[in-house]
Amino acid sequence: MVTYAQWVHRAVLFDFGGVIVSGPFESFNRFERERGLPTDFIRSVNASNPHDNAWAKLERSEISVSQFDELFAAESELRGHRVSGADVLELLAGDVRPDMVHALDVLKSSGYIVACLTNNVLTGQSDAPTIRQAALQDVLARFDAIIESSRIGFRKPEVRFYEIACSTIKVDPSECVFLDDLGINLKPAAALGMTTIKVTSSKQAICDLSQILDINFSCP
Repeated sequence: MVTYAQWVHRAVLFDFGGVIVSGPFESFNRFERERGLPTDFIRSVNASNPHDNAWAKLERSEISVSQFDELFAAESELRGHRVSGADVLELLAGDVRPDMVHALDVLKSSGYIVACLTNNVLTGQSDAPTIRQAALQDVLARFDAIIESSRIGFRKPEVRFYEIACSTIKVDPSECVFLDDLGINLKPAAALGMTTIKVTSSKQAICDLSQILDINFSCP
């Protein structure tokens, strides 16, 4: 039986880092403390000229990893402290959040389309699979579609990124709920008609999603 919530919303779209897995900001801050850098310095570099800086270009695959290494170093040096891009990339790994994976499973079993919308980079590395990599692949396999900035040449918050996502899973933006931990990524999605959730914790995100979709995820 199709519920009213499913009639209104057919798809749930998830950011990956900061939503399905823990975000890199804690790792950034730890690195900054260890190197004697100002708190949130790395984020401040990424926020400067956000649509055309080294980070944005790498996420659209416009530059190589080695070019990013040099360009990020130059950009950070302009802001007072030289940090290599290679060091930043090593800080990106996050840990899977089991409660969010459970929410994915509940949504799938309830008939919703689930997609991952992620700004990511292609590092070109071909390391042998690790336990952590296997766990990430197990999570990614749950999605009906994965929209990656590095593969489509657009990134959040560019409107075209969301249009491609909706076209890929054949839904209208108004039929989507989108979860992201960055408000800048949610604004264009909301402008297109998506229902948005800013993620500050997995518990908060799941409970907000429960209220919107009228689904019991068994969140405490």
